[in-house]
Amino acid sequence: MSDKSCSDLKLWYRQSASRWLEALPIGNGRIGAMVYGGAEHERIALNEVTLWSGRSSDEHENPNAGAKLPEIRQLLFDGKYAEAKQSVQDNVLGSQRNFGTNLPLGDLSIDMECGHPVQNYRRELDIADAVSRVTYTSDNVRFSREYIASNVDQVVAIRITADTVGKLSFALRFDSDLGDYRVQADPSGQLRISGHAYEAMHSDGHSGVAFNAIVQIVHDGGSITALEDVVTVVQASAVTILIAVNTDYLGDDPAVVSLGQIDAAVSKGYGRLREDHIDDYQSLFGRVHIDLGASTLKELPTDERQQALLQGRDDPAFAALLFQYGRYLTIAGSRANSPLPLHLQGIWNDNVACKMSWTCDYHLDINTQQNYWAANVGNLSECSVPLFSLVDSLRAPGRRTAQKMYGCGGWVCHVYTNAWGFTAPGNGLGWGTHDVGGAWIASHLWDHYAFTGDETFLSETAYPILKESAQFFLESMVEHPDQGYLMTGPAVSPENWFIAPDGTHMSESMMPVHDRVVVHEIFTRTIQAGHVLCVDAAYRAELQTALKKLPPLTIGKHGQIQEWHNDYEEAVPNHRHTSHLCALYPFSQITRRTHPELADAARVSIEHKMDRPDFEDVEWSRANAINYYARLGDGERAHESVRLMLTKLCDKNLMSMSLSGIAGAGENIYSFDGNPATTAGIAEMLLQSIDGILDLLPALPRAWSSGEVRGLRARGGFTVDVTWDDMRLAEAIVRADQNTHCRIYTERPLRVSSPEGELNLQPDAGLCKFPVAAGVGYRISY
Repeated sequence: MSDKSCSDLKLWYRQSASRWLEALPIGNGRIGAMVYGGAEHERIALNEVTLWSGRSSDEHENPNAGAKLPEIRQLLFDGKYAEAKQSVQDNVLGSQRNFGTNLPLGDLSIDMECGHPVQNYRRELDIADAVSRVTYTSDNVRFSREYIASNVDQVVAIRITADTVGKLSFALRFDSDLGDYRVQADPSGQLRISGHAYEAMHSDGHSGVAFNAIVQIVHDGGSITALEDVVTVVQASAVTILIAVNTDYLGDDPAVVSLGQIDAAVSKGYGRLREDHIDDYQSLFGRVHIDLGASTLKELPTDERQQALLQGRDDPAFAALLFQYGRYLTIAGSRANSPLPLHLQGIWNDNVACKMSWTCDYHLDINTQQNYWAANVGNLSECSVPLFSLVDSLRAPGRRTAQKMYGCGGWVCHVYTNAWGFTAPGNGLGWGTHDVGGAWIASHLWDHYAFTGDETFLSETAYPILKESAQFFLESMVEHPDQGYLMTGPAVSPENWFIAPDGTHMSESMMPVHDRVVVHEIFTRTIQAGHVLCVDAAYRAELQTALKKLPPLTIGKHGQIQEWHNDYEEAVPNHRHTSHLCALYPFSQITRRTHPELADAARVSIEHKMDRPDFEDVEWSRANAINYYARLGDGERAHESVRLMLTKLCDKNLMSMSLSGIAGAGENIYSFDGNPATTAGIAEMLLQSIDGILDLLPALPRAWSSGEVRGLRARGGFTVDVTWDDMRLAEAIVRADQNTHCRIYTERPLRVSSPEGELNLQPDAGLCKFPVAAGVGYRISY
């Protein structure tokens, strides 16, 4: 990586953080830490992804559902909406019981002895090497800190130094909002922390994991004293603070595991910890380089740069930084060895979301999906492994829910899940009966195969999950009594409401378009997977027959994609959800080339909502807009949404947020999904690969008129580099993982150069196609 790219990959500030959403995040895929960077008082907010309250239960389903579902469906078919609504409320919605939530561990405080003014302060996060730093001068002494979260060694490490001997003195303590925890300081330089993840809002107050954390001080010079729950360091020259955190979620003794990690890290020493951490991180992060153009603002602190963008200044390099930040957060939050995937706040926790009615969990009606949108295209496919493990773990409880509620086989999961295998409906109208959450998240397994071509993964992991998910819908759907279509229901278009013909404000209906799109996707991908693996021919034929009986996508009276099977009016036109448009993105059931009339209708749907002055814009809805407009080939509107994300929906630390006043939030709340979904959207503006066909620079905005991107991944097993100048493709380089054919959308002849020779290709129906050999670079130009 060049020096130039490294200098462009820093978030930095002239002051410490005063709020959680100003602190800088580090993470190792399991432990997350938010670094405030105070010179005199340092605060490090700690979290661990398995620190969950609650417990598993098989009593979440409403016992009346199985008997009442046929009656509710008939009421909906008959147009008796008020009666159906009441019956869904009484007989279908699930029970939370000990659902639980992820909880923050607490705050590590470092109170420095500093009796002099602080000068030359700088706080930064270098996402090129995943190291956060704080430097400042006080009384002519230069103080420096580095913070890393090592996946290799499973610890957080802080290195504090001074350029004058004996100038480091501080007190170390730990505080938490957890109701059950203990802290003991040890003369060896340890804080030993233990307790349970108990809370009474989302569970019974005494259900949750046990945890253990050890904070170890290793000092060069000076002395250490311990008193009750405080460790004090006096007149050291350099100090390393090591932090290990573990729970019993996987059945291990967390105290034993933490002690082993600390002992190994002490033996290794900070220098080797740091070196191994950077090598490990850069093996993932360094796969992709992006340059969207020069900027006169990149030398400004990040918060000042953000303000300049808000005032209308151009800063293409800032968009490139945001793109790479989404990749950084994905690596920091989700690794192949992570015990759980990214939840609503990744692996961090602001201690706000977990106290909301919607909890810090796994929302399956958009948020968890967006959490992983950057993984494949961003050349980070390994980061999806914990998501696949979670989906696989839902099959057993999902079978129980399918049988108890619907009397059918396969597996189902509704609107959200947790660390304990929750698969029942939620407990509220408008979102609780979202019955395709499991199927939607399972579609990520097919996409992983589409990007990697890994048939072993398809056979052993993806196909069994897809097949069982499809089986649920094959058995649970019912025929429309008049039209003969196969219909899900009662179900919702999350989380929107419509006005029924009798005037009832409804959310539940038969086969909302979102359901139709997801069922179509899961059937189609299961058929394709079976075909690739040459298995289950009879089952594939059964799915193909059912696929033909799904209702079509329809254009409504306003020229929009209908959101419900019938052309209802929205009860809340400014609502943030556009769930039916998953047909446009992340799926490809609507494309501007294959279905231009539906693509035009999708634009009407988008602008009908998002152009309203009262639109409920949040981080994930704006990230959706980037991807929607990219798929529509509208680079200017996509770029406008990138700017809105940077200026209004990311806080000063560029972490995306759900705004106060929406969905019951009394303040801005961090949500992880906006960052990776924005990264995916920027990638989608530069490269698309629907069904393995490459589309180069499909939505390039004028603001990024010249630039390059290297290392993006595409469906079909391709790695792609693209360089452009003055809004025109200069060249692209395509490499395939295996011998195959490359197809590229183009209206112009292409020149393809490789060590094998040169081809001059004429497009046929807007496509050029040529054979490629595994590992060979093919240079493409006009």
